[in-house]
Amino acid sequence: MQVAAHRSFSRAAEELGLTQPSVTARIQGLERDMQETLFERNGRGVGLTEIGASFLPHVQRVLKALQDGRDAVQSLRQLELGTLRLGAAPTISTYVLPALVKEFRSRYPGLDVTVRTEYSDQIVQMVLADEVHVGLERTISHPEVVTVPLYQEEVVLVTSPEHPFAKRGAATPEEVSQQPLIMFNRGSSYYTLVHDALRKAGALVTPMMELDNMEATKKMVEEGLGVAMLPRVAIEQEVQRGELRQIRVDGMETPQREIALIYRQSRPLSRAAQAFVHLLEERYGVHAPSPDKTAAKAASS
Repeated sequence: MQVAAHRSFSRAAEELGLTQPSVTARIQGLERDMQETLFERNGRGVGLTEIGASFLPHVQRVLKALQDGRDAVQSLRQLELGTLRLGAAPTISTYVLPALVKEFRSRYPGLDVTVRTEYSDQIVQMVLADEVHVGLERTISHPEVVTVPLYQEEVVLVTSPEHPFAKRGAATPEEVSQQPLIMFNRGSSYYTLVHDALRKAGALVTPMMELDNMEATKKMVEEGLGVAMLPRVAIEQEVQRGELRQIRVDGMETPQREIALIYRQSRPLSRAAQAFVHLLEERYGVHAPSPDKTAAKAASS
């Protein structure tokens, strides 16, 4: 590019901080590699041949791409550019993740955030396939995944404000079992969690409806069509607005499950993912080990 721009080997050498013989040798080496003559001498200096003129735009694009790459690396270093890919379970992506992403974007406005919502088993596979950098889901145990517990998700009984339970604010497991019970479908971990808690308390579990959507379940309860046991985080706003009533279940241990951050243990986190993990550490008061250290510990044990 410099020889073509200055039409001179000596001027190109000055711009590049090289000797003229070095520039000449490099051009000759390029011509041998391409088996074509790129420059020809004329009365006004050095000019491009037809082949050289055809080749020049490609050289310019390559060098621009290289500079763009250097700029991108620098931007990533300073977290001014990049993409964070997240995977989250439906309840988390609906009721927990929006506030986290908002805070993350306020700190790093140049970073893009993409979110994929799947059930927990699928999120593990997405993490292992590098389709997402990190996942948020119920705590799991997997030899290739780092699991960092974040918080306990409680599941509580809710009714409509007009329900008889709402006047008392409490019910027994047996009374709950006698109500039209709206539950998640049997493939959901929530179904198992609620079912086991009620059975353990001696209540018979016979769902009237099995749904796969949290919002649909809440609407059914609001309309007085049944009662449901839902994650506390999912019903907080409706309870505050008086659209749902949270009911204490006496004689039953509150169902809860642990929500965790997961990522691959054998792959370093991207800078964007590291920044997100740091945000979670601040928010939940946890410590997330680095993947390489976790992998080394596993290899030595």
